[in-house]
Amino acid sequence: MSRAIVIGGGIAGLATSALLARDGHEVTLIERNTHLGGRAGNIEEQGFRFDTGPSWLLMRDVYDHFFELLGTSTDEQLDLRLLDPGYQVFSEPDGASGPHSITVPHGVDAVAELFESIEPGGGAAVRKYLRSAGLTADVARNRFLYNPFTRLASAFGRDVLRSFPLLIRLLSSSLEKFVDQRFTHPVLRRILAYPAVFLGTDPKRAPAIYHLLSAFDLDQGVFYPMGGFWAVVERLETLVRSAGVRVITSAEVTEVVTEEGGRRVTARGVRWTDTDGKSRVDHADLVVSAADLHHTETELLPPRARSYPESWWSRIDSGPGAIIALLGIEGTVPELGHHSLFFAEEWEENLQAIFGADTTIPDPASFYLCKPSATDPAVAPDGCENLFVLIPVPPDVEIGAGGSDGGGAPAVEAAVDSAVERISVWAGIDDLRSRIRVRKTIGPADFARDFHSWKGGMLGPSHTLRQSAFLRAQNQSQRVDGLYFAGAGTAPGIGVPMCLISAELVAKRIRGDHSAGPTPV
Repeated sequence: MSRAIVIGGGIAGLATSALLARDGHEVTLIERNTHLGGRAGNIEEQGFRFDTGPSWLLMRDVYDHFFELLGTSTDEQLDLRLLDPGYQVFSEPDGASGPHSITVPHGVDAVAELFESIEPGGGAAVRKYLRSAGLTADVARNRFLYNPFTRLASAFGRDVLRSFPLLIRLLSSSLEKFVDQRFTHPVLRRILAYPAVFLGTDPKRAPAIYHLLSAFDLDQGVFYPMGGFWAVVERLETLVRSAGVRVITSAEVTEVVTEEGGRRVTARGVRWTDTDGKSRVDHADLVVSAADLHHTETELLPPRARSYPESWWSRIDSGPGAIIALLGIEGTVPELGHHSLFFAEEWEENLQAIFGADTTIPDPASFYLCKPSATDPAVAPDGCENLFVLIPVPPDVEIGAGGSDGGGAPAVEAAVDSAVERISVWAGIDDLRSRIRVRKTIGPADFARDFHSWKGGMLGPSHTLRQSAFLRAQNQSQRVDGLYFAGAGTAPGIGVPMCLISAELVAKRIRGDHSAGPTPV
């Protein structure tokens, strides 16, 4: 075994550190912020506890497998609650009937009943859709998500060959087209197409293979970890420290130290700056960067050592940025469930504003709202509610940063004001604005400052066809021996489950494991 340094203490960095320590490596984890967790952060104020990043827990099987690799289980580490219903969808109210929402239940039978009630024939259509999504999800798990793609043959097997005609159709069509051919009601179409936004792309550009995501939220179900995603971070940190990982926070890595020998470059450690401004060097046999991939490649490596230089990034599509509002509400808001999606009638215009050629903050915007206090009373004072509002926007640091009590950049605060007004009108909460006790906002400039996020994006490179699977940036440097990458910027992609898998892909590459599926426990 060897000495390993992991840069970045977000979900991917924590997961990688835990797996490498489990394999017997001597691991040091270096994080620039005062706390671990990265985008999965936490803010506490006046008795409110806000998650600042992920809030949907899907793909429970990925968590189950990851914790099993560490000799434990999800049930031992987390208190997960299955949400039923999974979420609400709000549409613009009309003058006659007032607020209008659809409650999306858990389970195929209940979902089919809902779809049939909205669109005749929709029940049978969504059953067929979810069967296809489940089959595709199984193939993806066994052949693509956990595959380091170090052996071409590993991507092929009887399951792939049996599904080959379906996979070809799914890869040659967009998710939007695939959905629109099967459903006509606009809200049903948006329920099935919106996951593309959480993959960082427009449903017009996401390949239809990503309809597999509907197998997770509509069939397997949406979960919530009691304590929020901060509880996930806390458990990972405990596992990392108990495995003997040396953890250093408030330490800015300024360079991946490399050594040149002949035609090859080798990683030898990292240079970092402590809280006193003193430069230090830690030597290692392996370096894993779980920091932003663009920052790692263009700032921490010399030009000759860059697998993904600036010229490569000029051809890459970024996922969206985000404006986030953390709102502490006086009194209860029973009109809102745990998760809510607010879909503007200007859906297409929204997507073009975020992903099109001439980007701007959508107005009016579609957005996502989480009320964790619906399930977890510990996140808000008695009789109060905790609201997390996420507004997708272009990845543009010029939009600005957030602040407290309306003190953020004008564009950030205006977008939040508009969202609060829309929640008030669409959900029928007339006095919502006057009941806001705590208001904190986060903008793209905050993502860039706190996480070196490329363009200020909240997710990383989007999941278009040419930025998925083996076409996405992989987990090992092409130019530097002993340098590996984990996190949303690399394979397999965006989201907490993908970050856990990326850690396993790094471990596989270090072990010389070329297998396609999850590592046998």
